[in-house]
Amino acid sequence: MRIELNYGRSTLPVELPDNLEVTLIRKPVMAVLPDPLAAVRGALARPVGARPLIEEARGKKTACILICDVTRPVPNALLLQPIIRELLEAGMPASGITVLVATGLHRPNLGTELEELVGDPWVLRTVRVENHYARRDEEHVDLGYTAKGTPVKLDRRFVQAEVKIVTGLVEPHFMAGYSGGRKVIAPGVAHRDTITTFHSERFMSHPRAENCVLEGNPLHEEQLAVVAMLGPVLSADVAIDEQRRLSFVSFGEVVQSHALTVAFVERYVRVPVSRRFKTVVTSAAGYPLDKTYYQTIKGMVAPLDILDRDANLIVASECSEGMGSPEYVEAQQRLIDLGADGFLRDIERKRFADIDEWQTQMQLKPMRIGRIQLYSGGPVDRALTGVAAIDSIARAVGESAREMGDAHVAVIPEGPYVVPFFQLQD
Repeated sequence: MRIELNYGRSTLPVELPDNLEVTLIRKPVMAVLPDPLAAVRGALARPVGARPLIEEARGKKTACILICDVTRPVPNALLLQPIIRELLEAGMPASGITVLVATGLHRPNLGTELEELVGDPWVLRTVRVENHYARRDEEHVDLGYTAKGTPVKLDRRFVQAEVKIVTGLVEPHFMAGYSGGRKVIAPGVAHRDTITTFHSERFMSHPRAENCVLEGNPLHEEQLAVVAMLGPVLSADVAIDEQRRLSFVSFGEVVQSHALTVAFVERYVRVPVSRRFKTVVTSAAGYPLDKTYYQTIKGMVAPLDILDRDANLIVASECSEGMGSPEYVEAQQRLIDLGADGFLRDIERKRFADIDEWQTQMQLKPMRIGRIQLYSGGPVDRALTGVAAIDSIARAVGESAREMGDAHVAVIPEGPYVVPFFQLQD
């Protein structure tokens, strides 16, 4: 059987042995909006929990529009120009409008990468497009603390803007439940102190800090607490299908708009599966998410509920940029040096997490259930991944099936954009 896994900018074809019982796990077919641009304009004119954007902007002089960084395939070319034209039509000067890349603690997006991210030369010519830098103290406003003690420091360009708009893709997120909406603000344009507090061990280890869970999720709750400190915030939230085409768009008050899009998305991304598997094959979702091993961890966590004890989890990720940040590399080195238990003992005492060590903590979840095997053509440091490196997915699958004495194999081509869950059939 031939399967195609999302890998880099294309797919990775794999020929699996014919004697296997392959279960292909993917989202139900999502309807595609026939006129995406008209759908975006309609959402701006008929928002949820707010007035039409042109009315919200009338008489205002400044606006800040947040966009996700290059790790998210948000259709910015569809969203940004209609939003900016509405602001201009409301009388706002172009000089007062800033598009801010919500990098969190990721690296900035510059040059041709920024052009690709924005996707519209008109936007780049018309307004300022800048990056957020979480480590620059002077570029943040201190808003105090949440009830749980998280320091709230946010990019002053966003805090001080008269019209605050976020844009984002709603998809499963292995810590915050779903991406988009409030998450584009925190961690998107938060200071390192804010990010490293609610990415600390006490938040990350909470049983509700997982894919597709909002109720009782401590990260989601802190993000909502941060939003509540800002005053009115508007949000444009989208859902896309497997081919990255627009399926849904909502605009309005940030919490309500995000909730509408989550309600749409969860009907597709949570896929019931009637058994658990000893062999699971998945991806890191392809470009742009699989540019680093850091982001690949999301693909390892998504299928946990259908992974049998002592199973083999086989992951394909291009990792064209290698491991990720220097801080992440250091965290992975500590994992190798200390082992899983020692690493957890090391992080559980901290109020502020070390930058990017939370991704190493999340890798421990699948490691405690089964064995992870990584297929990658990128410049990853195989020793620092903490998992086994393979050079053939087909061979690894065949060996796993023989080792387990079980011919049933689950394949998840889209990786972390699909979250399978175990559910016995009636």
